[in-house]
Amino acid sequence: MKILIIEDDSDSLEILKMQLEFMGYEVIEAVSGEDGIKKAQAHLPRIVIMDLGLPDINGIEATQRLKKSPRTAHIPVIAHTAWREEDYRDDAAKAGIVEFLTKPTPPYRVRSAIEKWLSSSDN
Repeated sequence: MKILIIEDDSDSLEILKMQLEFMGYEVIEAVSGEDGIKKAQAHLPRIVIMDLGLPDINGIEATQRLKKSPRTAHIPVIAHTAWREEDYRDDAAKAGIVEFLTKPTPPYRVRSAIEKWLSSSDN
C-alpha cells in the first residue's frame, strides 16, 4: 500500500519514511508541493502525508490543488508539520486536510492516523 510523503526537510523525511516502511507501507517521496502533486497524480497513493512549510507552494495550497483534481480528490491528506495547529487548523480543514499531526510525532500517532483514514476510505 502506497503512502506519499511530501516533506522538504531531509531528516524529517527520512525518519517518517523509516517509520512507515517498518509498518509495511511502500513510501513515495516528494520534496516540494509541485513535486508532490505530480507524484500523487502518477502513483495515486492511498494517503498523502503533507508538510505545510514547503519551499515552493505551501502544503495547504498543494492540498487544495490535489482536492480540485478528480484523479486525486479522494486521497486523504494528513498534515505533518511544525506549524502550530491552532494557527492553521481552519485553513487546513478548508483545504481538505483530514488530520493535523504536529512534529515531532510519536510513531503510534502516525500509525493511528493512517489506520483511521485508511479504514474510512475503505467504506
